[in-house]
Amino acid sequence: MPAVVLVHGLYHCPEHFAAVTQRLRTAGSEVVVPELHRGSLPADTAAVQAAVDSLQEPPIVLGHSYGGSVITGVRGAGHLVYLAAFVLDAGESAAGLGGASQQLRDAIIPEPDGSTTLHPDRAVETLYDDCPEPLAEWAVRLLRAQAPGCGRGVPDRHSWKHTPSTYVVCAQDRAIDPGLQRKMASRCTDVHEWQTSHSPFVGQPDLIVELLQELLGTSISRR
Repeated sequence: MPAVVLVHGLYHCPEHFAAVTQRLRTAGSEVVVPELHRGSLPADTAAVQAAVDSLQEPPIVLGHSYGGSVITGVRGAGHLVYLAAFVLDAGESAAGLGGASQQLRDAIIPEPDGSTTLHPDRAVETLYDDCPEPLAEWAVRLLRAQAPGCGRGVPDRHSWKHTPSTYVVCAQDRAIDPGLQRKMASRCTDVHEWQTSHSPFVGQPDLIVELLQELLGTSISRR
């Protein structure tokens, strides 16, 4: 069975995918969740490329938010899934396409070392608005400081031009404008639209598991 690689976005970490990872592994799928926060888009892309290269079969690779910029530069995926994520073309960056909403920018706190963090209360409203309070608080506690400049990174290659891809628009997203998501989704092979916040892997993981299992089944039938 093809594996799944889950790629988090800015401020997030692999633990945010815990519910999705557990459900997929229980169903028999191999799941790899690489750690980003390597300091730049090329370094983050290299970390995900190493994960893809370690697998025997071309995996399904899901990128969330900034993670879309990362997976765009990766070779060897069997299918790409962009979850409220950036589908970049030549010369484009996440920041250049509009990047964070004003609400997300208002939540950002500059730190003395040049990194940024998110104000906890504003992070709940911006990233996890449709989550129960205890779950949203858990997700906020996991958020990490973000190195500067990643959102301005430009991928060296554009895998969505050669690899089947699915875009998921999060229609209630307060971090990335759903209108911008729909424009980027037009570059993908298939499009879904969910009535969720920016991070459905926290509040509604079954939606993601069902989509990935459907794609896993399609991948197996093509073999």
